Amino acid sequence: MDRLDRLLTAAEPLLSRVDQVLTAVGAPERHEVWPELRRVRLLPGDAARAVAALHPAAIAETVPELRAQARACVDTADALPPATSWTGDAAEAYEAARRRAAERLNVGPDSLSRRMSATADLADALTDWMTRTRGELAGALAGVLTSAEALTLVADGGFPGSDEVHAAADVATLLLRTIGDSYDRAEDLLDDALPLKSPQPA
Repeated sequence: MDRLDRLLTAAEPLLSRVDQVLTAVGAPERHEVWPELRRVRLLPGDAARAVAALHPAAIAETVPELRAQARACVDTADALPPATSWTGDAAEAYEAARRRAAERLNVGPDSLSRRMSATADLADALTDWMTRTRGELAGALAGVLTSAEALTLVADGGFPGSDEVHAAADVATLLLRTIGDSYDRAEDLLDDALPLKSPQPA
């Protein structure tokens, strides 16, 4: 359990109240929470729990195996013996096949070794992104838990008045903006990795 897990447990009553107020009453007209709600498309409690479900260690565990497979492709390509001791049509056909196999394994950006390495790099980047995202949300939660808005929201559990509606919208804005900014960075990472989605050229 890290800092985010502990803070999320402490913040559950506040997040539930924020979600309840927004669901029951909405937010003030033209409040800056509206674009954040449209961007994230989740209420703050659900969005925070989605971030808490990110487990960077699970992604990080895949990296050594991916890098080992990339090295294996390189070693296999280097180990393919050339047709040096025999000649003729069979030797030429073998040599053409050997070169094609070596190219697929370890020549150019679309080779298996390069793709494995690029996938490992992406996994490293996603691990860093998840860790940073969890840390940023933890910081935001720590801030709202000690805020005047939090005090306003937990002081009265009845039907929300104007002050509580504004407080819920303010808390939601901070949390959703933090999460939305983080997810924008993830989209950039995935856009950069789009070539990995295409099949290896024949």
